[in-house]
Amino acid sequence: MGTPEFAVPSLQSLVENNSNVVAVVTVPDKPSGRGQKQTESPVKIYAKEKGIPVLQPEKLKSPEFLKALAGYRADLQVVVAFRMLPEVVWNMPRYGTFNLHSSLLPQYRGAAPINWAVINGDTETGVTTFFIEKDIDTGKIIFQEKEPIHPGDDAGSVHDRLMQLGARLVLKTVHAIEAGNYPQEPQENTADLKAAPKIFRETCEINWDQPAAAIHNFVRGLSPYPAAWTTIQGLSCKIYKTALADSDGTGDTGSYRTDQKSYLQFKTADGWISIEELQMEGKKRMKIADFLRGYRL
Repeated sequence: MGTPEFAVPSLQSLVENNSNVVAVVTVPDKPSGRGQKQTESPVKIYAKEKGIPVLQPEKLKSPEFLKALAGYRADLQVVVAFRMLPEVVWNMPRYGTFNLHSSLLPQYRGAAPINWAVINGDTETGVTTFFIEKDIDTGKIIFQEKEPIHPGDDAGSVHDRLMQLGARLVLKTVHAIEAGNYPQEPQENTADLKAAPKIFRETCEINWDQPAAAIHNFVRGLSPYPAAWTTIQGLSCKIYKTALADSDGTGDTGSYRTDQKSYLQFKTADGWISIEELQMEGKKRMKIADFLRGYRL
């Protein structure tokens, strides 16, 4: 069960290592793009290429879907980047249902664990497989693998590494369950747990009253998607890449300075931050020198 590109390597690893994938469950096709053409999910596209039956329920509790799902008599269900499942679904197979989550649970339960780990300036994250239970992301942990977050990373680069790491962990988990030899560690609920709530456009606006380092992490944690944003001369502008600049000079937070050739810097609570890549509304993403050549500030 999965939808986006992140889930495809996990499905691929199972197929290529001779697991008997009897069906795939993904979201219904959706209209997208300028022509509103019906678009299939990456998971569906891969499943069709391999001749795997695909279920695309609108509602996960519909009698038609539940009957079809039960008809496959799956021993185990694997969930990677999908919807929240009702108990009637996750409790159906005899070995249960496990989920791949892109954090080291119990840290970063929620919809956007990769983004929040980078936003918070963490130097380490990872992937976890765990059995699904009633409360979201709280089930017993099967396996975990750690992955460093490097200073030059953004959410996109961490996503791509965890996508591959997660695929290997999914395969390891399936083999362990198949062999009947796997741990089930209850998650600890400590006071210092960090959450990973869903991110909305309004929460992506840059707050220039914060320190430069916090803003830098905020930008990289939202890059390339959904992207941090600010306004420049009244126009909305996505910011994809920044760098810490010298703290010299004074100015109000949110003000900017530029030589109109090679740099654009914004004043933060404790100094300045350089914008390196951005995208004005209706334009393409570009490096700052290219932007300044065609846009007068």
